[in-house]
Amino acid sequence: AGTCAPRARYRGDPMTVYLVRHAKAGSRDRWEGDDTVRPLSNKGREQARLVAEGLAGEVVTALYSSPYVRCVQTLEPLGALLDLEVVPEPRLAEETPFERVLDLLAEVPDGAVLCSHGDVIPDTMAGLERRGCRIEGPADWRKATVWRLERTADGDWVSASVTPPPS
Repeated sequence: AGTCAPRARYRGDPMTVYLVRHAKAGSRDRWEGDDTVRPLSNKGREQARLVAEGLAGEVVTALYSSPYVRCVQTLEPLGALLDLEVVPEPRLAEETPFERVLDLLAEVPDGAVLCSHGDVIPDTMAGLERRGCRIEGPADWRKATVWRLERTADGDWVSASVTPPPS
């Protein structure tokens, strides 16, 4: 039996970054208190577990999350599986202008997984598309969707596709 080693990367190979919309959280309308600490619901915790299982087979190098509890909790199961820390990143918080997210995307390493919100991700994807990124298939903005973003070694975003939320 042979061993599986990572395939050598060549200059023309696309590099991958993942952008996850946080899993289901309790109702914003029924939540009393600071919205930044609103946690995932039971369904959301299950979605986070399934997202982690789906990404665990990928080459994941780093985890960045909006500082909101529901985003951090969405990536925690993946962090536990891969022994990676979830790093809070303010540029992924709600109401962040997409330009700041694009700056962050340019900085993160290949294999990074980022978790953000339903207002940030559509604006970010539209910004990438305006800059030449090809969106493959229909957009999906539901909670616990995973966008796979491909960039060249020169940092140009070339394609994006979305995986629907786990059922």
